[in-house]
Amino acid sequence: MSESGDRIMVGSQLEQVSRFRASVLLAVPIAAILFQVYVPRFFQFLGYLELPLLVTIYFALMRRSQIGGLFIGLFIGLAQDSLSKNLLGMYGIVNTLVGYFAASVGLRIDVEHPFIRLLLAFFFYFFHQFLYWVMSRGLLGAQITFEIQRTLVLGLLNAIVGLAVFHFLDKLRERV
Repeated sequence: MSESGDRIMVGSQLEQVSRFRASVLLAVPIAAILFQVYVPRFFQFLGYLELPLLVTIYFALMRRSQIGGLFIGLFIGLAQDSLSKNLLGMYGIVNTLVGYFAASVGLRIDVEHPFIRLLLAFFFYFFHQFLYWVMSRGLLGAQITFEIQRTLVLGLLNAIVGLAVFHFLDKLRERV
């Protein structure tokens, strides 16, 4: 594809950048983090949902800004670390990378189609878990195992829930 063709494609996608109110960008991640921290205490089966990750993926995909994706992942990850029993920085690093790569994908392809969103949520869940495992082993020296089958099943579960979450968050977008 020629350089002018690339510019036309990128230019048309830049027009589709989603805008959100500041209150939405603040309240939704906080609600997702609080959900992950407190709801599994009462309903243990909901502990498998990674709502902060899904919110990070959604906002990074919709904003289509790699720097924005970095900061979204950073803030959500550090807030998640501060309220969890994990060491400070692990989710911060992993979510930062997920936010960056999700924004990079959002620049390249149309992410409005539900099937594409399902695939991306599944892929980024798997990527998140794998990167967390690598960081735990490499930085902390933890001898944890990476259960591929369990991760694939939970990735599918989170991707399906992600479709519903993404649909809800679409309603909160400001149309430009």
